Amino acid sequence: MAPVGVPEPLSSAPGSVQTTVRTAAGSMPAAPAFGNRSVAEVLTSAAASLGVPGFENRLNLPAAQRVCVVLADGLGRNLLKQKSAHTPFLRSVMQSGQGPVPVSLDSAFPSTTAASLASFGTGRAAGQHGMVGYDVLDPDQDRVVNMLGGWDAGVDPQVWQPFPTVFERAADHVDVTTVSLPQFSDSAMTRAALRGGRYVTATTSHARTAAAAEAMAGAGSSLMYFYVNELDKAGHRHGCQSPQWEHQLEELDATVKRLSATLPAGTTILLTADHGMLDVPESQRIDYSADPALITGVRHTAGEPRMVHLYLEEPEGDAGRVRLIDSWRARFGERIWAFTREEAITAGLFGDVRAEVAPRIGDVMIAAREPLAFYDTRRVRPAALEVVGQHGSLTKAEREVPLLCFQADGKRAPRA
Repeated sequence: MAPVGVPEPLSSAPGSVQTTVRTAAGSMPAAPAFGNRSVAEVLTSAAASLGVPGFENRLNLPAAQRVCVVLADGLGRNLLKQKSAHTPFLRSVMQSGQGPVPVSLDSAFPSTTAASLASFGTGRAAGQHGMVGYDVLDPDQDRVVNMLGGWDAGVDPQVWQPFPTVFERAADHVDVTTVSLPQFSDSAMTRAALRGGRYVTATTSHARTAAAAEAMAGAGSSLMYFYVNELDKAGHRHGCQSPQWEHQLEELDATVKRLSATLPAGTTILLTADHGMLDVPESQRIDYSADPALITGVRHTAGEPRMVHLYLEEPEGDAGRVRLIDSWRARFGERIWAFTREEAITAGLFGDVRAEVAPRIGDVMIAAREPLAFYDTRRVRPAALEVVGQHGSLTKAEREVPLLCFQADGKRAPRA
């Protein structure tokens, strides 16, 4: 039953990464494992492990008095395994084992920061929290709005995402702290999906670990969220196979090692991510707006380069959807997944979808299967085509993220 004042879901379809879904446009991977093993279960399980009422420990985390959740933006599980030579501390954690706690999770769909961080912060799939892409259609304004760093003035974050966050619910029972960069303290994204508790700001990774240790040293039972964005930035600019990305991975390893040494002994530390990443060659960054067959009948384009939302003109209807999907498949064949909004909802890609959220989803959706990226150069800046590392689609590299669970040794923890 939905909370008072919040509509019931439009549909429900639980997902599993082990199966394939058939659609009229072909096959595609099944939905994220919402409710079982996804980013939406991280904070809710952490709260349950602290004894906060109203939450379930779906990830089998150990009972704890303090939990620090480190979210490394852009850290795919495949990349962490592939680059383990750069992470001696995290490698030792992985080798030590973590009992019944799963070692990997699904990101939200799309595998992009806005959707996954909102699922992380609310414990809900995108069809509920409503942040169904990097930018999406606001039906009330009939315009595309950004869900990450540039929210439209006509969109109220707490109306767009009406559910209480995990932090808000937990703050009545335990100390709740976010440690992140100053620019995110009152961002629309924070107000929509990560509000609640106190917010501690610091710029460098050293300053953030020191701030985290100080904040937790004086607290009793506590839940902390520690955000790291440097990997994602390096990946977008230089690629996730670049020396710059590897350097930031080494910095992340050092940051988590410092947290282990400075947080109170016995603190549960969880390391996870919002999505993975892959590199797209310049030759495969495609301006689809230059091909009339790919945009005929399209009123708005949105989403991200690897997960495009296409919104049709009103009279287009089912025939327009079929024609558009046929055009994309004729051009790109098995290099893409192409499906309708209804197929995505039925397949459970967005989890349970509220009636208000459904029109925010594209009439037709194009997800890249291979290293491709799609751009509408009529509405994006030329610099967007310079982005190397990409994410948003359904591939394993983008959707599978790690979950590492271990206890801080507290060898250098400050005194309370």
